[in-house]
Amino acid sequence: MKALKKEDISQEVFDLYDDYAHNKIDRKAFLKKLSLYAVGAITLPALLSFISPNYIDSILVDSDDPRLKSEFIHYESPKGGLKIKGLFSILKDTTEKLPGLIVVHENRGLNPYIEDVARRAALEGFVTVAPDALSPLGGYPGNDDEGREMQRKRDQNEMLEDFIAGYNYLKSHKNCNGTVGVVGFCFGGWISNMMAVRIPELAAAVPYYGRQPENEDALKIKAPLLLQYAGLDKRVNAGWPDFEKVLKENKITYEAYFYDDVNHGFHNNTTPRYDQEAADLSWERTIAFFNTHLKG
Repeated sequence: MKALKKEDISQEVFDLYDDYAHNKIDRKAFLKKLSLYAVGAITLPALLSFISPNYIDSILVDSDDPRLKSEFIHYESPKGGLKIKGLFSILKDTTEKLPGLIVVHENRGLNPYIEDVARRAALEGFVTVAPDALSPLGGYPGNDDEGREMQRKRDQNEMLEDFIAGYNYLKSHKNCNGTVGVVGFCFGGWISNMMAVRIPELAAAVPYYGRQPENEDALKIKAPLLLQYAGLDKRVNAGWPDFEKVLKENKITYEAYFYDDVNHGFHNNTTPRYDQEAADLSWERTIAFFNTHLKG
């Protein structure tokens, strides 16, 4: 049987996967509904395999890339999970202090995609830390389904404290110049927005398709924002008008981009929701934004 392509799959399948990935339906209901789209040569196992992440063939920067020093570290998070594991990455043999980036995972822990993004950012001249909010539960379990179940057991505000603690760790690190930004995806987008709310000295924040803060929180933001949204992401985009109003009324510096005809998760190159054109353009904008606000 020929390999499935994105064009073979209806938008309803992507919407269904979004509901499952964001805990709106359980796995049993997901599989039952997904089976309705298994028609003819498209079997349910083939459909499930196609919609699931493929980490083996999707890594862009290997964990042992000779240009980088990339290793796991631990730091204290007294208001959150107490001790958090994170991936620390920096250009090898660099002698100068570099600006820092916290890279925040989706709602399933520090999976290979987010580790890869952290290494990509390190190659751009940033020292990066990608924390794993599942650390108190043993860390990312090796697959996203279990990771989502584990992350649901943690309080989101305690997880926010873990990433704020990661910011403090990186800001004072010997290899960091004290200027630190944040980029996050999905759940990490919400964390990025909330770090901008909670940390007045945050240098910049780039939330990808992240849930917006409440209005009373949004007006506290001081950091410049680069907001990346997927055009087909009705769930997240519904919160944009109110957020934009607060940003404008409070003269908060921001740029917002909506990428037409792409799904939530379009930057994640391990799933068929990935859109290379939108992902590449958004990443170029992300790096340029951090170069301006962290290196400028």
